Amino acid sequence: MLRTALKPTWIAGLILALVVSGVFVLLGKWQMDNAASAPPPLTQTETPVPLTEHFVPGKAMYGTEADQVVTLAGQFLPDTDVFIHPRLHGDEEGYWVVTAFRVQGAPQDEVIPVVRGWTESTGQTDPAPEGDIQMTGRLLPAEGPGPEGIEQTPDGTVLANLASAELINLWDVRSYAGYVAPFEMTASGAGGAAEGAAGGAADGEEVGATVAGSSLEPVIVGPQPQETTYNWMNIFYAIEWVVFAGFAIYLWWRFLRDDHLRAQDEAELDRRWAEQWKADELQRRRTQAREAKQRAVEEYERFHGVPASASVSASASQTSAPDQRSQQTQQAQRIQQTQQSQEPQ
Repeated sequence: MLRTALKPTWIAGLILALVVSGVFVLLGKWQMDNAASAPPPLTQTETPVPLTEHFVPGKAMYGTEADQVVTLAGQFLPDTDVFIHPRLHGDEEGYWVVTAFRVQGAPQDEVIPVVRGWTESTGQTDPAPEGDIQMTGRLLPAEGPGPEGIEQTPDGTVLANLASAELINLWDVRSYAGYVAPFEMTASGAGGAAEGAAGGAADGEEVGATVAGSSLEPVIVGPQPQETTYNWMNIFYAIEWVVFAGFAIYLWWRFLRDDHLRAQDEAELDRRWAEQWKADELQRRRTQAREAKQRAVEEYERFHGVPASASVSASASQTSAPDQRSQQTQQAQRIQQTQQSQEPQ
């Protein structure tokens, strides 16, 4: 098989198979690299960045964008409080109070839901701070709508999930596909200074659930566990590409083997044909020689009028008679020579 593999055609085929296999292996490596999804490092997610630079409205939130500490400024929209139930605070079950917050610098004045705090009942809550607000919090992905739907109570609207799609329908405004759980909230700008002069929050003064005497408990969301997740679909694709790479080499070997076996079969057929031709040719020549001899015998008998065997016997007898006469002559000469030698001198 080595002699067959060293043919230029099969060397070129091997090079092509290796190139194809290499491409398949690279594709498998690409799939394997995409199979692992590691969360951003804490050094990245815990460093505050502006919301308008980190995430844009109108698109889904990727895992690399979620769990990021962001800063944002703007105002709470009045009469947009909703309650999310059930939500745990320690071992107690209660409600999140969520309010629409118009983000300063958003492309089309979009809002983002802000979790202002946790309360045990819908009747125990504080109104949203007024004026310009500066906050720092964790950006989290929105939840999906729940089958429970919307519940209207005397104290406000209650939802089972913090779903941006449901809140957009309730508020009738454009919104980010996510929400913010703030760590700190302070009054800022001219509005805060004017309210401070009127007895409200002064510029830079802390507001919200973290203020002493608030009816709400702050909702602090820590960083997500640093666990790497794997997409099994990508892993299966990677395995398939490796199998394809091996199959490309196998195809080259199989075609080479078929060519080698075909050449062996043709060589065996040629050998058998040559042996059969030699045997047939030898038999043909023997037959021709026998027939030529027979024709010669028949011509001889027809020419001499006697069988060839009788002619051979006569020829043998004619040959023996002169030999006998020659022997008798030689014997007489020897007797005469003996008598002459015995006469007296």
